[in-house]
Amino acid sequence: MKHKQQHWRRWLALLPLSLVFLLSGCSELTVLDPKGPVGQSQKDLIVFSLWFMLGIVVVVFALFTFMVIKYRNRPGRDDKDYDPDLHGNTAIEIVWTVIPLIIVIILSVPTVTTLFDLEKPPEGSQDKEPLVIYATSADWKWFFSYPEQGIETVNYLHIPTDRAIEFRLSSADSMAALWIPRLGGQKYNMAGMENTLYLEADEPGVYDGRNSNFNGEGFTEQTFKVHAESENAFKEWVEKTKKEAPKLTQKKYNELLDPGLSKKLTFSNTHLAWVDHGTNQDRDYAIELHRDAYQELLHLDNERKDDKEHE
Repeated sequence: MKHKQQHWRRWLALLPLSLVFLLSGCSELTVLDPKGPVGQSQKDLIVFSLWFMLGIVVVVFALFTFMVIKYRNRPGRDDKDYDPDLHGNTAIEIVWTVIPLIIVIILSVPTVTTLFDLEKPPEGSQDKEPLVIYATSADWKWFFSYPEQGIETVNYLHIPTDRAIEFRLSSADSMAALWIPRLGGQKYNMAGMENTLYLEADEPGVYDGRNSNFNGEGFTEQTFKVHAESENAFKEWVEKTKKEAPKLTQKKYNELLDPGLSKKLTFSNTHLAWVDHGTNQDRDYAIELHRDAYQELLHLDNERKDDKEHE
């Protein structure tokens, strides 16, 4: 008995320490420190869900404690009077069916509502047209094309604050997922199709972005920086880029599509002049890009067939 008491005392002593470690890690939860309306709405949904589920846990453990204490086997209790009804109890079965159903409904309604709201620009910026940016992933880099401004960046981007950003997501090869934790949740980039993700920054700053879908050895380095700035500062950056940045050639773009890491690059035109990876045109471009490789494979396949025929 004494050994058991010492055992529980050790666990109780470790409890405050574990809480310290848990709370100290909260500073790294960037999704709970949003810098935009999309991230804020997602944070509100997360916090609501956590508090609601915590309430369920408290109720369950309170009932569990009550049942354990009230019906425990203790000295002086007369077990002869214990005659449990082992047949079904209709009232209890209704209760434990209806309560989970209510819980699911309460969690589902705000979740579905929030998901539908995120499929359109944030309400606070509807007086301005969203800034369209084509975000194209490749192993293992990011291309950000500004069709209205006629510029393109690699592994970084600039956005104005207080204006919705309409990301049009696609991939030049393997599937990726664009994620800027302080601005909002992630969405997938896939070849041959286009997804739309609306984000917005309320405060100027430099925010981290990355690929959140594992796609090979360069996955951990497929990151980028988001420079959120005022509308005037953004326009100045655009004008400076158009004047000073070199032109992106199709040859250079094809080289950048090869698997590998890349430094930050800036161009005064976009690859959309040749290919939009969010359409079926992407397949045709990939075939054209790797035509020599395809021809070599076909040649080897024909040689194998000839060898089999001779055998």
